[in-house]
Amino acid sequence: MGHIQDRWWTVKDGVREKTALYGKGLRYKVRIPLLGGGERTKSFPDRQKNAAEAFLHEMENDKNKGTYLDPDAGKIAFRRYAEEHWLDGQTFDESTREQVEIRLKLHVFPYFGDDELRVILPSTIQTWDRKLQKKGLAETYRRTIFANVSAIFTAAVDDERIRKNPCNAKSVKKPRGEYPKIVPWEPERVHAVRSSIGERYRVGVDLGAGAGLRQGEVFGFSPDDVDESEGVLHVVRQIKIVRGKMIFAPPKHGKCRDVPLAASLGESINVHVQKFEPLPITLPWGTPDGKLVTVPLLIYTRESKQIYRHSFNHHVWKPALVEAGVLDPGRAEGFHALRHFFASMLLEQGISIRALAEYLGHADPAFTLRVYTHLMPSSHERARIAIDNIFGGKPTVAA
Repeated sequence: MGHIQDRWWTVKDGVREKTALYGKGLRYKVRIPLLGGGERTKSFPDRQKNAAEAFLHEMENDKNKGTYLDPDAGKIAFRRYAEEHWLDGQTFDESTREQVEIRLKLHVFPYFGDDELRVILPSTIQTWDRKLQKKGLAETYRRTIFANVSAIFTAAVDDERIRKNPCNAKSVKKPRGEYPKIVPWEPERVHAVRSSIGERYRVGVDLGAGAGLRQGEVFGFSPDDVDESEGVLHVVRQIKIVRGKMIFAPPKHGKCRDVPLAASLGESINVHVQKFEPLPITLPWGTPDGKLVTVPLLIYTRESKQIYRHSFNHHVWKPALVEAGVLDPGRAEGFHALRHFFASMLLEQGISIRALAEYLGHADPAFTLRVYTHLMPSSHERARIAIDNIFGGKPTVAA
């Protein structure tokens, strides 16, 4: 229970006496013990006992309601809290951790990393985001950085270091980062790129365009993942680069999946295996220091090594694009374009969004819908066709 200490007067044996501090400094000192040890204090001048009592009453009410915050708890620097308290407690995979660390180091810590949590205001956040915008960072990238920073402040609120998350203030305009609409490749381009790429890597194009595999999943694919009896491909691993080292890891979001195996894709895999015997590759699983796992890979380099995606993109993929007539290839012409092609073809054939999300390994079908909804056949036209199938396109007359 807190109390107010009168530093100028004391009572001994029922007699009120002046102390050695009489007339010196502030008279009333409010002392509030804290649950974790120590105390909160605040002093008031002479003739302001009512203000001291009001402060004590307010603090005691906050403690009883569970809303009291130790003012010293928010004095920790944002960088220190982010690194020592927030990052250390996250359970995301190592590659995600590495990317978050890079974003914080490049785009957050230089701006307010050394500021205490308690002094970072909504205006600080708005000014910071404006500076990132002036640097030319894409809005989708800024949205990701903003989400990381907001998550750190939310954790600080939960840890009772600050009362509010400044990122959630009404005055803060969050980066929306609308993704540009996907423009899928035409089949002619897919065939042209497939013809231009080296024979050793051609089956990779088939896996991307014919099964929707991500690039890392193609590089980590094994003939053992083909289940001809069930007519599916088991997508169970990928090759990732974590802290400069290649590893085996589960697919994105840890979501293994089965993808329908088209007869043409199965034939392509069989033809490739006859020409290029699968190569056993040993890499750590999950983290650079993880357990070593050996997998017979379908695709590998001429030097009989696993494929390093940066080298592949520069020395194999881009030259194949240029040879196929793709002028000045950019981000939209990356290997991921094959995955978009796969999705567009399935939607054109009437495959549902939920099924497509399963085949692509998306964590949420709503994300699939946001990315590909503009590629779905017109609902108006499909409704007309459905009605015509019933009534034969002839007007009906009420009885």
